[in-house]
Amino acid sequence: MSENSQFRFAGATGVGSMPGDDAREAAKTVTGSFEDFPFLPELPARGPGADMIGRTAGMLVELYARVEPSGWRIGDRPGRDTKRARSWLGEDLDALEEFTQGYEGDLKVQAVGPWTLAAALELKNGEAVLSDAGACRDLAASLTEGLRLHLAEVQRRVPGARLVLQLDEPSLTAVLRGQVRTASGYRTHRAVDRQVVEAALRDVVGAHGGGPVVVHSCAPDVPFALLRRAGAAAVSFDFTLLTERDDDAIGEAVEGGTRLFTGVVSGTQGPLSDPAGSVMGVRTLWRRLGLHPGLLAEAVTVTPACGLAGAAPAYARQALAHCVRAARSLADNPE
Repeated sequence: MSENSQFRFAGATGVGSMPGDDAREAAKTVTGSFEDFPFLPELPARGPGADMIGRTAGMLVELYARVEPSGWRIGDRPGRDTKRARSWLGEDLDALEEFTQGYEGDLKVQAVGPWTLAAALELKNGEAVLSDAGACRDLAASLTEGLRLHLAEVQRRVPGARLVLQLDEPSLTAVLRGQVRTASGYRTHRAVDRQVVEAALRDVVGAHGGGPVVVHSCAPDVPFALLRRAGAAAVSFDFTLLTERDDDAIGEAVEGGTRLFTGVVSGTQGPLSDPAGSVMGVRTLWRRLGLHPGLLAEAVTVTPACGLAGAAPAYARQALAHCVRAARSLADNPE
């Protein structure tokens, strides 16, 4: 078993984003839904600075970003966009602190990983940070330091929590395959060497000082083996996008002690099947891989397929509750 097998997680949690713009309501919903594994909600409906890129850009150390018509761009000094992002993050932390008084257990916080950030943030010339290897290194170093400070602040506010860091990397596969478009849209940036990608991820994972890190991607073809080598204790993904090509990588991950955060509940409005039905595919995968059913509860955390920002508030609450029931079904009836 790998060193990651030392980490044990509860059976269900959320991905990160929630609908609406009320931080207290979001924190109340999340902590009420997941008594064993709440997370810090993100509310992108508030606008620029509450979106995943702007929120993480606000955490950077000695790097600043501002909103341009084309997106977020690196600037020379903190402006109103940076201040707004930091203000909303502070508001979210205030709400979380209020609803986690005396809490002891896992608590997940999310930030965009270095490669999705490099694909989304622009340099002063309008091209993505991804176009400049030195800028990518600087960005990863700034993010690493910013995450250390952020985690320390969350720990101060919720001292009984074991913090779990989630790095959101939906653009990672596109970065590896050279599929990120240039500013003109006519070309794509060159694929980044896998060893370079892995090394930067390992450095950012190290921001948590040995604590558990989950890497999340709701894109197809998640590079499970690379993420494991980079030190991820768990990989979070949209279960519906798996194909049998992923079987070997998933089998190796489970046997190596890597936790699977399986996104089995739709992130947008849709009918919710019975909880057992939602995890039927997970049981089928287990049988196909020849894995012991008793490993299921140890190896799987049930989540929505992606964030819930696009869902109606009532559906978001139902989806979170459904994840908890589906995880219970998996633990009670693994066969």
